Amino acid sequence: MGVRKLLLGIDVGSVSTNLVVTDAAGELIERLYLPTAGRPLEALLLGFSQLAKRFDDAEIGACGVTGSGRQLAAAVVGADIVKTEITAHAAAAIHVGPGVRTILEIGGQDSKIIRIEDGYVTDFAMNTVCAAGTGSFLDRQAQRLNMSISEFGACALRSTAPVRIAGRCAVFAESDMISKQQAGHAIEDIVAGLCEALVRNYLNNLAGHRMPEPPVLFQGGVAANAGIVAAFEKALGVPVIVPPHHDVRGAYGAALMAREVCGPTRFSGFGCVTSGLFAKGFECDGCSNGCEVVALMRDGEPAAYWGDRCGKWGVKLAGTAADARRQTTSA
Repeated sequence: MGVRKLLLGIDVGSVSTNLVVTDAAGELIERLYLPTAGRPLEALLLGFSQLAKRFDDAEIGACGVTGSGRQLAAAVVGADIVKTEITAHAAAAIHVGPGVRTILEIGGQDSKIIRIEDGYVTDFAMNTVCAAGTGSFLDRQAQRLNMSISEFGACALRSTAPVRIAGRCAVFAESDMISKQQAGHAIEDIVAGLCEALVRNYLNNLAGHRMPEPPVLFQGGVAANAGIVAAFEKALGVPVIVPPHHDVRGAYGAALMAREVCGPTRFSGFGCVTSGLFAKGFECDGCSNGCEVVALMRDGEPAAYWGDRCGKWGVKLAGTAADARRQTTSA
């Protein structure tokens, strides 16, 4: 039996760190959805230790990374490509449905809308300011109501008369929910009202005056919430498709785009993430920009830098790194 050549995709987000392995044709054969918990390096270490048990005899032909922690992940694992979440989610959506026109994506801390024409991204919008409508907010409300997030969605579907909830702000939405509870409204009507309020907020903030055009795909962890899916379908008047593995679509898109890599991979192997890794930030005093630089430290030595606008610290790794190590150590 020959060595299998596989593709690895990594999405390091604020809430979850997702890893997928596909075959050379892009068929998903393994997926991991791990909590980031504010410790992306530990999440990568856990993920790689699990993947190594299954794929220690396989060859990773290419590795792609995405997510808010993509710079960190790329430096740690030796990624071949580094892509934004917009590009990664679009690649995954186009692969599963070549005719898709709109991607709705709601994750743990932000939300996005991506418009596609003829297989290319033509427009997008992101909301990273308000927590209303994100996975973290919905999880908190489910916990407050003493139910799981899956029960939260099912509860919304039982509603026959959703109440109107103020959904433009997470604080106001929670306050309004409590007020409706105290007024005696049924829990299912309050939950359904919240789902509809969050969808209104999403469409007002991201879609604007141009409504999403079908076919519409819904990706991200919140797509598991049947109440939100139903609220989108009610607001848009069209079916909303939740694709397989909707919660790891960013990592899947990164793996698919890694197929474009020509030549040997730079992937460092599943043993590259060790407990000797840590990231350390410092402010560069080389000019008036005052860049907040992040250094990836491996066994006490700087292995990568990012965050500097001029690229000064990155080139130091290829040349004289003594003063770089000195400032990093004292920062």
